[in-house]
Amino acid sequence: MKTQTYDVVVVGAGAAGMMCAIEAGRRGRSVRVVDHASKPGEKIRISGGGRCNFTNTGTSVANFLGENPRFAASALGRYTQADFVKRVDGAGIAWHEKTLGQLFCDDSAKQIIRMLTDDMRAAGAVMSLGVGVERVERVGDGFEVALTDGSVVKCASLVVATGGKSIPKMGATGWGYELARSFGLRVTETRPALVPLTFEPGLLEKTAPLSGLAVDVSVTASPASSRPKGGRPTFEEAMLFTHRGLSGPAILQISSYWREGEAITVKMAPGVDVLARLKAAKQENGGKQAVHTALGHIVPRRLAEVLTAREGANGKLAEVGDKVLARLDQAVNAWTVKPVGSEGYRTAEVTLGGVATDQLDQTTMETKSVPGLYFIGEVVDITGWLGGYNFQWAWSSGWAAGQAA
Repeated sequence: MKTQTYDVVVVGAGAAGMMCAIEAGRRGRSVRVVDHASKPGEKIRISGGGRCNFTNTGTSVANFLGENPRFAASALGRYTQADFVKRVDGAGIAWHEKTLGQLFCDDSAKQIIRMLTDDMRAAGAVMSLGVGVERVERVGDGFEVALTDGSVVKCASLVVATGGKSIPKMGATGWGYELARSFGLRVTETRPALVPLTFEPGLLEKTAPLSGLAVDVSVTASPASSRPKGGRPTFEEAMLFTHRGLSGPAILQISSYWREGEAITVKMAPGVDVLARLKAAKQENGGKQAVHTALGHIVPRRLAEVLTAREGANGKLAEVGDKVLARLDQAVNAWTVKPVGSEGYRTAEVTLGGVATDQLDQTTMETKSVPGLYFIGEVVDITGWLGGYNFQWAWSSGWAAGQAA
C-alpha cells in the first residue's frame, strides 16, 4: 500500500477547497486536494447561468443565516469581496455588475475555475480528481486518509470542503457531516435552501393558468421560532409561477426562512395602492372599462384576468362595488399562501445548516476539540442569500483556513 505524506490534505475541489489549497501552498505547505468528481469547481461552472455570480459588493453578516451568523464576521472581514475582485482583475477576467451588487463574469465561469487551478499549480498544490475518501483516522497529532485508489495519505492538517447535499446529480453527499459526527462534532439540522416552493393540488389548480408568468414582488415569511437567526427579511425581486408552485429569485430567497406549516405573504404590486388606482379608473369614462383591463395596467394581464375571475369581479368597473375592489387589492398585495414543501436538494442551490459554528474557531475554521481538523464553505452552518454571498463565504472561509492549516 502506497503511503504519502503532506502537510495539508483538502477534501473537496470546490470554491472553498481550492481557495484554501492556494493559500496554504503559498505559505510553503505541501498540499494535496482530493475530490471524487472528475472535474474541479463544478458548482462554479454551472452557477449564474454559466457566468458565475462570484461575489456581491454588499456582502455583510446581515446576508447570512445560521445558529450564529456573526461567526462569519471574522473571515468575511479579513478576506473581503474587494479582495476577491482584485484577484479576478489580476487574472484579467472581465466582469460586470448586475442588480443588487451581484458580480458576474462577462464570458464564462470556467475562467474562475482556471484562475483557481492555475493558482493552485503555482502554489505547488497537487490535485487528485476521481478519487474519494474511504476512511479517516486520527493518528498521533495528525490524520491518516485512505483513498479509493488504494493509496493512503498522512497529513498534519485535514480540511473538509465537501459542500452540502444540494444538487446530488453533481455528486453532492452528506459525507462532510458524517465525518464531523464521527469526530464528535455537533451538526445542526440540514435542509434545502434557495429552492423553489411547491403547492398542494387544490392550490395548484388555481395557479396553473399562471404557470410561466414572472412578476416583480415583495415577499415575507411568517414569523417562526424554529427559524435560524437571521431575522425575518422581506425580499423584493422577481417571482415565477411554475407548474409545481413558485420560483424566481424572491422565492428562492424566502425559502431559506420558510418552514413547513407556515405561510408567506406576497405583494404583487409593491408600492402601489391598488384600491386607489382602481377607484380612480372607475371614475373615468363612467366606469366603462373592464375590471381586468384596469387591473392589467397594474399587474401582468394574465394575472389580472385570473384574480378578477377568482374574486367575482368580471364585468365593467361601474358594475363592481368598492368592497370587491378592496378584495382585489388584498388579492394583489396581501396574498398569503401556504406552500406544502420545496423541490428539495435536487434543485436547491445550497444546504442550510451544517457543522455547528460553536465547534469551530472563527479565525482559523479549525475545530476546537480536534486540532488540525478544519471545516470550510457550505459544510459549515453558515448560509448566504442568493446573489454571490455563498461564493464569498467560500472564498473567505477557505482563505482563513489557508492561513492556518
